[in-house]
Amino acid sequence: MTFVYTTNLSEVRVLAETQARRAGLAEDRIVDFVIAVSEIAANTVRHARTQGSMEIWSDAGEIICEMRDGGVIADPASAGRQPPAADASGGHGLWLARQICDTVELHSDSDGTVIRLHMALPASGRARDSPGPNGGTATTPDVAL
Repeated sequence: MTFVYTTNLSEVRVLAETQARRAGLAEDRIVDFVIAVSEIAANTVRHARTQGSMEIWSDAGEIICEMRDGGVIADPASAGRQPPAADASGGHGLWLARQICDTVELHSDSDGTVIRLHMALPASGRARDSPGPNGGTATTPDVAL
């Protein structure tokens, strides 16, 4: 199930934490996951000015959060790869997510932006099989509210 948000980022954070716990993410990494998801959602609210959507699932030993919005990133290949200037008022969210997550995938074109945040699960925390996005096999339930 896809969760849609517009401005209420507290719901995004609660959902990210709940799904991270269900997936078995290590306690210290749950906070990191919530921060990364929240930063990307905040970028949607601040820059894209469209509704955002997110799905969270775990698969092959990792938890994945896919976030979509209608915004366009001008240079997706370099976005968030360098730290923002010390006096910058923006540019921190994607850079921070890249520092926290094991992998960040980003695709942006005229149809909008898709960002996938990946974090490895501990071997003992691997969850049971359940449907992933678009009905594919994954572990842990998809986003549900």
